[in-house]
Amino acid sequence: MNILVLGSGGREHAIAHKISQSPKISNLFVAPGNAGTANIATNVAVGVGDFNGIKALVLKENINLVVVGPEDPLVNGVHDFFLNDAELKNVPVIGPQKAAAELEGSKEFAKEFMMRHNIPTAAYQSFTSDNLKKGYAFLETLSPPYVLKADGLAAGKGVLILQDLEEAKTELKAMLLDSKFGTASATVVIEEFLDGIELSCFVLTDGSNYKILPTAKDYKRIGEGDTGLNTGGMGAISPVPFVDGAFMQKIEQQIVKPTVEGLKKDNLPYVGFIFIGLIKVGEQPKVIEYNVRMGDPETEVVIPRLKSDLVEILVAMSNGTLDKINLEIDERAATTVMAVSGGYPEAYEKGKEISGIENIQDSLVFHAGTKESNGNVVTNGGRVIAITSFGKDFKEALQKSYQNIEKLHFDGMYYRKDLGFDL
Repeated sequence: MNILVLGSGGREHAIAHKISQSPKISNLFVAPGNAGTANIATNVAVGVGDFNGIKALVLKENINLVVVGPEDPLVNGVHDFFLNDAELKNVPVIGPQKAAAELEGSKEFAKEFMMRHNIPTAAYQSFTSDNLKKGYAFLETLSPPYVLKADGLAAGKGVLILQDLEEAKTELKAMLLDSKFGTASATVVIEEFLDGIELSCFVLTDGSNYKILPTAKDYKRIGEGDTGLNTGGMGAISPVPFVDGAFMQKIEQQIVKPTVEGLKKDNLPYVGFIFIGLIKVGEQPKVIEYNVRMGDPETEVVIPRLKSDLVEILVAMSNGTLDKINLEIDERAATTVMAVSGGYPEAYEKGKEISGIENIQDSLVFHAGTKESNGNVVTNGGRVIAITSFGKDFKEALQKSYQNIEKLHFDGMYYRKDLGFDL
């Protein structure tokens, strides 16, 4: 088979890495890819939003299957683009159609979906600039902290958690009237704060059947002890130590099943990954958010634990036979630590030469923001490289990731040294 993976981050490198191990693969392409995917696939300089460029590539290289990494092309309808094109309509796309991708594209849509299908989540209301005063009034009914979420895609930065009522009102006004997050905050969802510990659950579905991948927990804040600004993720651990069989059963019965059945009932065509951001409140799981693709950096710990042939799984997803697949999972724990550019998640410089990759042993190296330049690998993003390791438990795996990340060097490199501190 000829397979195309869309995207350029650590998630796409991890997916491409697993696909490349399948005996079913003939040619693997990644668009646009990075310096890591270049070693296992053919990178093609086509952006994930360039649907006509993607079409030309699919026809030229006789692509049999497309795996969509990031959310933007899904929310913008890349799957529908294929279905509506006479030359592309028989090429399967792994990723939901536009209507279903609204689960991530709109926080309000996701909340309404959860309410409709009795999926446990925080109480909420949504507001626009027309009813700002009602938003103030609703904030006054809540106790702190106050949670404000931009309705649309804001690159993972559209969620504010604030302790002070007046500050919450000021930020609500900034989001609705001053377009703090652009069009993403034309509608703002205000919800009750849930106190607990977060985790992620990953589901594969062919639209009817589903399989649950290993759980993971990522670390979003730039600073140690979960302080400072939110990032795309500074590292991840799988499995989540506090998730036992009984809790997993609650997740499946109360959340996964009603989600997949709800998509079917609402006629929202969904073939792909469902990422369910959860919080454990007491002994109960509640949904914080849905994403319509795999998480990053969670993919870098979840996909390496998959022993089954990923290509076989993707084909089963595309033709509705996921129920015939038996997922084999590595029992060992996996952890990943992300090295980031100095200054990230605010302003940072690109083009810093990276050295030491060849010295890393007994860990997987997943490139996130890298590119090749004059024979060297250089930084090309905020999150640069993820180092994934296995161990009998997450502590042993982390130790290995930390030993190896110390062999890496680029100007301004930073990583968190306290992952797993809260477990």
